[in-house]
Parts: sequence; structure tokens; C-alpha cells
Amino acid sequence: MEQEKRPSLPALKGRGAVTNSDSSRFNLPSREADGDWLDERKALGDGPTKLRTEVTTEAPRSILSFNASPDIPFDRSINAYRGCEHGCVYCYARPTHAYHDLSPGLDFETKLFAKPNAATLLRETLAKPTYRPAPIAIGTNTDPYQPIENRYQITRQILQVMLETRHPVGITTKSNRVIDDIEILAELARLRLTAIAISVTTLDGSLARILEPRAPYPAKRLEAVRRLRDLGIPVHVNIAPVIPAITDHEIEAIVAAAAEHGAQSISIIPVRLPHEVAPLFEQWLEAHFPDRRQKVMGIIESLRSGKKNDPNFHSRMKGKGPWAELLHHRASIAARKNGLGKTKFALRTDLFRRPIVKGSQMELF
Repeated sequence: MEQEKRPSLPALKGRGAVTNSDSSRFNLPSREADGDWLDERKALGDGPTKLRTEVTTEAPRSILSFNASPDIPFDRSINAYRGCEHGCVYCYARPTHAYHDLSPGLDFETKLFAKPNAATLLRETLAKPTYRPAPIAIGTNTDPYQPIENRYQITRQILQVMLETRHPVGITTKSNRVIDDIEILAELARLRLTAIAISVTTLDGSLARILEPRAPYPAKRLEAVRRLRDLGIPVHVNIAPVIPAITDHEIEAIVAAAAEHGAQSISIIPVRLPHEVAPLFEQWLEAHFPDRRQKVMGIIESLRSGKKNDPNFHSRMKGKGPWAELLHHRASIAARKNGLGKTKFALRTDLFRRPIVKGSQMELF
């Protein structure tokens, strides 16, 4: 059967997705970009220009999210932001934007939401007599150190509450901005209350610029690993996602670089393409690697039981079949050669001290 020919879309400088996607799951109407951008593009003869980043503040009633997934080592998390300006085209969190009648495409990386009251909500939650401490994960959905953290400082405020209450916290990020809070993290680490996971997808700066356009360069992330380790902060490097025929050849090099910069462990996760991420990713391939699109998608489908995505517990993070086994085998061998162990960051919960919320009766004591 002849392969269907898809129209190629132009890449947008500084952005990951090449368009906005429809979301048939929620009857989301078709969206492109914001009107100002379309008007300017038309005035310039259809030449692409920069898209604005818009941030909306929101005031949620709760800040902790709980899960019962057997695939992850924590049962609660905080996400200070919705959407992510890093613009990683493969981001599995993109479909969450459809819940807000926004596209998982360009909207996800240009129309962001911040939660300035996150630290206040966290303090109130930890103060409840029924609350029992367990490690809280930060950065499980969107990056806590994306560029707007410089302005809002929400992640920093959360970490200050963690230190005050002696509460364990794990952080996952793709940014060297984590070192902006290095003094708080060092104190948390001294008490065995934190560990950091830094994601490195590629060592190729040119590839990173189109794959994750507004995330800091890989070399900066590795330098952040070194800075954190110099202060005794536990650091893990996550090679995620591994994209077959695009980044998989770098596994051994990334492992070696992680070890050289002081990482204590590594892990890999094959690319996941849930819901709207799959067509967005294919559009990105068509724009940047048209000669490899069929090969890349063919291998991904072999990893996912013949589909573009596998949402099932246990297999969704690892993949299945010979390709998955090969990727994990290579990572395991490279880790042993470079003296890296398995992830074992046991954080303490016995130091927890319940905060006193302003205006509560406990303020009297």
C-alpha cells in the first residue's frame, strides 16, 4: 500500500511544535496560534515570526496531587505551573492543556499558567493533623525551573516550606536553573531530605535546539550536575526520552558524561507519545527529519506493541520487545562501565515538623 503523503509544515524558530493540534477528545475547536501572530505573519508575506509567551495566574484550592501508579516511586506531587515554555516536542504532559480548551501544540508552550499561592496551600496542607509525610515530587508534569520561574519564584517558595517543615522532596528538571536554589537544596540534602534528577536527552546542542528549543543547553545541565554534587546533593541523570534513530546512538556518551560530572545513577525511558503528542511529534519529524520519519515511527511502534503509544502500567515506561531490551541493556552496560549504580535515594520522613499556619489556634502556643 502506498504511504499517505502528509503536507510538510515549516518549523518555527524557538518553538518545539510546528502547529496547534486539534483535540477530538474534548471537542476542542481547531486552533492555530494567537491572532496577533497570524496577522503579523500575513503582513510579512507568510514568514514565521516569534510567538508571544502569555502567563495567566490561577488560584487552585489544593496543590498536592496523589497517584497510585506502580511505575513511579512516589504517591504525591506538586506542579507549580501548567504548560511549559521549554517546548520539548515529545513532552507527555502536552495533552493536559486540552483540559483547558487549549491546544497541546503551540498553546502548551506559549499559554502558561502559574500558581503563586502554591506555597501557602502547601503549608496549609502540611499543617493538617491528618497529614502524614512522604516524599513529594516536583516537576513530574511540567518543569519547575522553566524560564518563568525566574519571575514567579514559586518553586523556590515551595522549597522554603519544605526546609522549614523538614519535609522530603524530589525534583525533576531539564534546567540548570535548579542551581539558583542551591543553598536551600544543600541544606535539605544535609538532612537527607532531597535528591535531584536532571534530564539529558542529547549532547548535541544543535539537535537540542530543535528538540527542546527553550531548555538550557545539555552542557549547562551537566555543569549543574557537577555544581550540585560538589555540595553533596544527590543527583540522578535521566536519559529521557530516548528517541530511536534520533538520539539512541548517544546513550553511552550521555552515561559517560553524566558519570564524569558526578551523577550517582542514570535511567532511560523510551519516548512516549500519548494522545495528541503522536501527531505533533510526526509533524516535527516531517519538518526536521523527513527522511527518517517512517523509520523513527516504525521503531517506536515496535517498542509499543504495534501502536504509537502504550498507556499500560509497567510497560509504558520501559517499552517492549527487542528494541526496548537493547536500549536498556546498553544503558545498563554503560552504567557499569562508568561506575554508576541504581537509583537509591532514601529520603527521611522522621524529621517532619508540622507548620503553624498564621491565624490558627497553634499560634497561641
